[in-house]
Amino acid sequence: MSYRNPILSLAAAGLLALAPLRAEIKAGDAFPALAEAGLTGGTVPVTAGKVVVVDFWASWCAPCKASFPALAKIQADYAARGVVIVAVSVDEKDANYAAFVKKWAPPFAVVHDQTHRLAAAVDVPAMPSSYVLGRDGRVRFVHQGFHGAATDRELRAQLDQLLAEKN
Repeated sequence: MSYRNPILSLAAAGLLALAPLRAEIKAGDAFPALAEAGLTGGTVPVTAGKVVVVDFWASWCAPCKASFPALAKIQADYAARGVVIVAVSVDEKDANYAAFVKKWAPPFAVVHDQTHRLAAAVDVPAMPSSYVLGRDGRVRFVHQGFHGAATDRELRAQLDQLLAEKN
């Protein structure tokens, strides 16, 4: 491939060189501070020293809708043990976010990342995507999609493992 314009060639090469700098957050990485992510539409709970599930979702996403009852059950079963669930909407319109929250009335924290600041920092690969964080704020498990009982079992196994660890 040859480029006739050397400036365009350099610009293209520069963009290709920067592409690997953006990577999905994976197990072992520190998760961005939720309180500093510019989230709206709800209250960000205190997560310091707690096991946390951060679930990215959107109102248009059918698997996201299917995941909310499972997350509600996990909340009911694990809240007393110190697990915090934060569902982060990436809906672009406030009305879509608000209608979804009103319809589902989740028993866990729900916030809106309308500007996609947090989603971009994490480089969320799919909807829904769940990140299970240890008490140290580091990602311990990442799950993409929602596959019913299989996803529920995976999340619960990860939560049980993290809760069994010494502080």
